[in-house]
Amino acid sequence: MDGMSRVVPRLVLASASPRRRELLAQAGFVFDVIPAHIPEEPRPGEDPVAYVTRLAREKAEAVYDSPGTGNREQRTGTCGAADRAHAPADIVVLGADTTVTVDGHILEKPRDADDAARMLRMLSGRTHRVITGVAVVDTQGCEVAAEVTAVRFTTLSDAEIAEYVATGEPMDKAGAYGIQGRAAKWIPRVEGCYFNVVGLPLALVTAMLEGRLRGGS
Repeated sequence: MDGMSRVVPRLVLASASPRRRELLAQAGFVFDVIPAHIPEEPRPGEDPVAYVTRLAREKAEAVYDSPGTGNREQRTGTCGAADRAHAPADIVVLGADTTVTVDGHILEKPRDADDAARMLRMLSGRTHRVITGVAVVDTQGCEVAAEVTAVRFTTLSDAEIAEYVATGEPMDKAGAYGIQGRAAKWIPRVEGCYFNVVGLPLALVTAMLEGRLRGGS
């Protein structure tokens, strides 16, 4: 390598989600976790795809600029490669955000058990969309993308909804369900990326990360 060692960038996942950690590890990536803490509220009239890609970018940028990555004060603009020209070249930050939409409504994590039951009644017997926004931030700038998956639910009884909510499983999940958990028995059809519904579209993420993580000589 012409006498120079190859620098392999450090990958940082800007998420506290155990599901995203598991999926990223399953895909063979080695990474650190530094959760981002940003407001997660849609803006008035904001499109669901624009919403999740904005949050993914804000999460990745917040962690990239945090003291824990050593890049604070290195970036002054938004998603601009020029502002990162002198930033450390060994950091790549991945941010993601997932939401569920039905009838134009964005369904985030439920506020309480009643809110979870309300969301599940909205999804019952219908097809909804799961959208994950993904952002990658490094010295090259910021790249964002989104994955959309259609998910069909069978018709749920009030008793089934109440029993599921009582397990506590819906409470930390967008749309109030986990496809990898007990709700799997109510999902006869998925059109698109299954892993996107879990929380991280692995094929999309891999395509976005591979070139950035090869390192340079």
